[in-house]
Amino acid sequence: MPIEQVAPGLERILDLDQEVEWLASGLGGDGSALGVPWWPAEGPVWWQESGYLLFSDIGGNRRMRFNDADGLSVFQSDTNEANGLTRDPQGRLLACEHAARRVTRQEADGSVTLVANSYQGKRLNRPNDLVVKSDGAIYFTDPYRDTYPDMQLGFAGVYRVSPDLSEVTLLVDDYVGPNGLCFSPGESILFINDSRIGLIKAWDVKRDGGIENGRLFCALADERPGVPDGMKCDLEGNLYSTGPGGVWIMGPGGRHLGTIALGGGKRATNVGFGGGDWRTLYITTFEELCRVSVNIPGVPVPRTI
Repeated sequence: MPIEQVAPGLERILDLDQEVEWLASGLGGDGSALGVPWWPAEGPVWWQESGYLLFSDIGGNRRMRFNDADGLSVFQSDTNEANGLTRDPQGRLLACEHAARRVTRQEADGSVTLVANSYQGKRLNRPNDLVVKSDGAIYFTDPYRDTYPDMQLGFAGVYRVSPDLSEVTLLVDDYVGPNGLCFSPGESILFINDSRIGLIKAWDVKRDGGIENGRLFCALADERPGVPDGMKCDLEGNLYSTGPGGVWIMGPGGRHLGTIALGGGKRATNVGFGGGDWRTLYITTFEELCRVSVNIPGVPVPRTI
């Protein structure tokens, strides 16, 4: 069965007898120019008012759209190899653009606003994933170090951009490879994972938007392929993170409750809630899109608290 229970409580979160529903394939592309074998599908974000899912096809340098009526289609081309996607409180799309080494916001008229492309006069390396707080502050990860071509910053950073976009603040610089990040339902905790060493840390969010008291939330150890990458929380504080074998589900205290196993050596890259009632979990892999149903709604995007 694709749903592997390892601790009590998983049966409340989703139907243990369901099968993973595979929706699309043939995604991704060659990543050898930057020393990686494959650029995958990534960044699923639900567009509630229109009833469709957007996600990144990094290797194809395009943004894809999926809904049940029309299936898969190309929503936008030439996306600067965008990776992580999300929406801000006004519903605008934000993206981490690998090739342009920047974070951008797409306005209602289609124009693009620069959110961040540098820190202390040096170009960002390659922003990867992002999340927006309900006050409009933008948090993003930049996991690529100066060992990659043309990188100027010698550390892997996690940053906060003020709601008015006037200030970029470095929050963390001691991760090996910070990647996915998400807030708890009430935004009191920011979860940041480290793909290179297989763990998730929890941080308390301060009044000024900074973070403190970083501590281990969960170590994702398994012999199967896959690392912590994209993450999301449901409304009860359960955390869904990609990991070895598929998607790991952890309770609010960090206990591993079970895994949505994808099988066949498939590696999940990101997750996103949607489906109108926020009870569908969409999962991107290196080459495919799939989904499962859950019983507890995910935290909506844009955030409402």
